[in-house]
Formats: sequence, C-alpha cells, structure tokens
Amino acid sequence: MKLYIGNLPFSSTESEVRSLLEGYGELQSFDWLTDRETGRCRGFCFAEMDNSIADTVIKDLNGKDFGGRALKVNVARPRQQRRRERWY
Repeated sequence: MKLYIGNLPFSSTESEVRSLLEGYGELQSFDWLTDRETGRCRGFCFAEMDNSIADTVIKDLNGKDFGGRALKVNVARPRQQRRRERWY
C-alpha cells in the first residue's frame, strides 16, 4: 500500500522520516520530495509498505507530533492529470 505522509516540517530530513517509518517494518519504496531551488523538504513524501504494516502506520502516526507539526498520514491517491493551458 502506498502512503502519503504530509505536513512534515521543512527542516525534516529524509533519514529522520525514513527511520520513523522503518520502525514499523520494511519499506518497499520511499519517495522523498525536495524543492528544486532550495533542496529542502517539500513538506510531504510517499512510502510503500505491506498492507498490514501500512494500516498500523496510519493509525499510529496520523495526527502525531513530528517536529512541532501534526503529521497527516493516509493512503495515497492516484495523481490527477493537470489540464495544460496553451499560451499563444
């Protein structure tokens, strides 16, 4: 199951978040998103885990304080296509 982990502090690091999640079990994939210009955390990431582990992660971490912010953890939704506007 792919999870969305949001409301991360911009000062958080990939290793901090990865360690937090690996405390529950093996990560099948982990997508750390950073700002192109600053290299800082964009405030969210994605992690893929076994379904039973992912359910526990959602229950335990959703709303939990992490770096002074309440985490938002839920099942990731498929990305919606953006409508491109043409400029003439």
